[in-house]
Amino acid sequence: MIILEEILKNNNVRPTAMRTLVLQYLLNKDITVSLTDIENYFDNVERTTVYRTIKTFVNQGIVHKIDDGTGVTKFALCEENCHCEIEKDLHVHFHCNKCKQTICLPKNKIPLVEIPNNFVAEEINLVVKGICDKCNN
Repeated sequence: MIILEEILKNNNVRPTAMRTLVLQYLLNKDITVSLTDIENYFDNVERTTVYRTIKTFVNQGIVHKIDDGTGVTKFALCEENCHCEIEKDLHVHFHCNKCKQTICLPKNKIPLVEIPNNFVAEEINLVVKGICDKCNN
């Protein structure tokens, strides 16, 4: 529990019971999760509490949002020292067409994309779609 509280404090997030529980849940996941996944994991939790927790985590750089093309936003923990900066932190995601899970591929950084002058990039997303190793067996 102390390590979880340290992670939150190091990211300027006040540790609360729900924030600590959601962080622990995310640390135990090796795939991305939706708000509904988090909500369904916990008994009797309000959707707004989960939403506010995740929004805080995104704003403070603890988790990042993933648009995997399914129409449902997914979330995953950021790497240590990540600031979700377009130039150096964004990585590729893999979406399995069979099991519908999305996995972060943090070793595969999204290459820098040059855009014309006076354009401002706000988000970059690269999703590889196919069959994951578990479904391919």
